[in-house]
Amino acid sequence: MKNIWKPLLLSVLLAGSACTANYLEFNSNPFQPNKDQMQADGYMLGATLTGMMSAVISTDVNTAQFTDCLLGGTQGGYFADSNPEHRNTISNYNATDDWTRVFMASDRVIPTLYSNLRELKLQTDDPVVLAIADVIKVTAMHRVTDTYGPIPYSQIGVDGQVQVPYDSQEAVYDKFFEELDAAIAVLAAHRTSMIAASADNIYGGSVEKWCRFANSLKLRLAMHIVYANPTKAREMAESAVAHEVGVMSSNDDNACMTVFGADGNPLFVAVNYNKPTHVDHTACQTGGDSHAAADIICYMNAYNDPRRAAYFVESEWPGQTYVGMRRGIEIPDLTSIGHKYSGVKLTSSSPLCWMNAAEVAFLKAEAAGVFGFNMGPGSAESFYKEGIRLSFEQWGVSGYEEYVAQGSVSQILYVDPNSGKDTYSTTLSTMPVAWQGGSAAQMQEQIIIQKWIANWLLGNESWVDYRRTGYPHLIPATEAGNKSNGIVDSKLGARRMPYPADERTANADNYQQAINELLKGADNMATRMWWDCNPAIN
Repeated sequence: MKNIWKPLLLSVLLAGSACTANYLEFNSNPFQPNKDQMQADGYMLGATLTGMMSAVISTDVNTAQFTDCLLGGTQGGYFADSNPEHRNTISNYNATDDWTRVFMASDRVIPTLYSNLRELKLQTDDPVVLAIADVIKVTAMHRVTDTYGPIPYSQIGVDGQVQVPYDSQEAVYDKFFEELDAAIAVLAAHRTSMIAASADNIYGGSVEKWCRFANSLKLRLAMHIVYANPTKAREMAESAVAHEVGVMSSNDDNACMTVFGADGNPLFVAVNYNKPTHVDHTACQTGGDSHAAADIICYMNAYNDPRRAAYFVESEWPGQTYVGMRRGIEIPDLTSIGHKYSGVKLTSSSPLCWMNAAEVAFLKAEAAGVFGFNMGPGSAESFYKEGIRLSFEQWGVSGYEEYVAQGSVSQILYVDPNSGKDTYSTTLSTMPVAWQGGSAAQMQEQIIIQKWIANWLLGNESWVDYRRTGYPHLIPATEAGNKSNGIVDSKLGARRMPYPADERTANADNYQQAINELLKGADNMATRMWWDCNPAIN
């Protein structure tokens, strides 16, 4: 918010609303290192790599709020919008262009990524540094294509200009795998090398860890396309795991940023925008614009999950320690009702994670158990249990042995403490924690539920899992909360975001070709993308 012109900022604060309206008018200065500063020894490497990293989960608070709180956080079943001033939201399926265009149109994502990549290439020909840069680029851009489907990629401008032809999503993924394979080959050949630790806010300069992350990212993307191209998915997944450096297996391998600007972790700031005070003028601790969603808390309450204390701020509903707010509803007044729901537990110094070792273990469990891929030594069950163990370790929580042995579960449903107004009485799942085996569908549901819990805060990734597998079963929008005029099925939820409105004029021919030939459906939230083709989801 510090870059917003002060009189405009004052008017926003007086209006009591979050930094959401007219987003791109407020943030119009792409990250560009000062040219004089670039000449300082070692500055360029650190400035450009840090700039690229800041475009994955943006370190700009306003950008991160849109992409990871209001979009990924809600559609992944983690966050609920809790500011009643937001009349047009993604959760209500009536969001304005200011909300849905950010991934593709914000200067803090694609222009930041590519302008820094251009500067990096002008300053160095070090193959290791450039390989790391390509891994970062794929990490950022897969979030973009997984939001819209076909996107400009192969012909995107050096400054991140997207007014170019679109690629099909299949072609984008093929390019991802090509770029990752090339980067992995370079990184593996230099695995014992280090780059400047001051230039690497993720791994402190460890080339081997970047290689391991690249293989893990390749495995993630392989499972994204498992229904669209199972042959390619198998090839990519098996080669990632079989590689000499391999995939993440320890929390020491987790890809997390811990260095931010003055405001700290952007998600911490975003969820606390417009935090109210109690009637006695004491500060509310549960948050402002975003609270914890009913979905994730319902499952974790049913499992008596000890990670709740690490994930959530306790609710202010009498006698209920953890209770989430339902997504896709008529948002209640925040000062009198909304503040009572559990909050998102973050601090300004909480790490901002791109991927964790627990996710990798669950990817291997699904690949081996559901699809029969060769994931090396181990079984679907052992990978599944390892994923849970790694998650408990990551969050510093004890009780793994008791948790993983739970052979039964109470009904997973939602009772709204607000006079039952938004209660959802249909059982979401009866799947216990203890490994069940069984059919492929049963294994997939069990694996994805626990992966979803372990991937807390990675809402965009969990939204991918929900769309491609149908799991976990999430609470649909209420009848009053679905404001899509019949476009979005509440049971299926949003399948993608519409393209930025500017594309219809500034890139009209390419936009229309993308709609007619690549997306093959209407440019709205209901149209499915290439990899969203699981025949069991209807």
